[in-house]
Amino acid sequence: MRADFLKGHLDTLILSVLEPASLHGYAIIAELKSRSGGELALAEGTVYPALHRLEDAGLLASAWSNVDGRRRRVYRLSRRGRRALGAGRTEWHRFAAIVDSVLAATDRPVPA
Repeated sequence: MRADFLKGHLDTLILSVLEPASLHGYAIIAELKSRSGGELALAEGTVYPALHRLEDAGLLASAWSNVDGRRRRVYRLSRRGRRALGAGRTEWHRFAAIVDSVLAATDRPVPA
């Protein structure tokens, strides 16, 4: 998948992955890849800056934890993050419906 398709949607995707449970950065990357059937194989250099940006904005909280014997930063949604996720989902569904309408409009005559 082209990276420019993610523009403006990466934050909502990350928030969605963190909705059910707290995860460390690498697990977030793996979950994005898994949920997308391998289409979203994102680099650490894409995901970690987004995590820091989301935390700075108050949408995520984090804490250090030992995971599999390694010290890792674990991220979770804040209340504000849950609200942002809901708004992001609504925005995405609206955008997707608009794009579907435009792409499905094949019964209209093509202007000469």
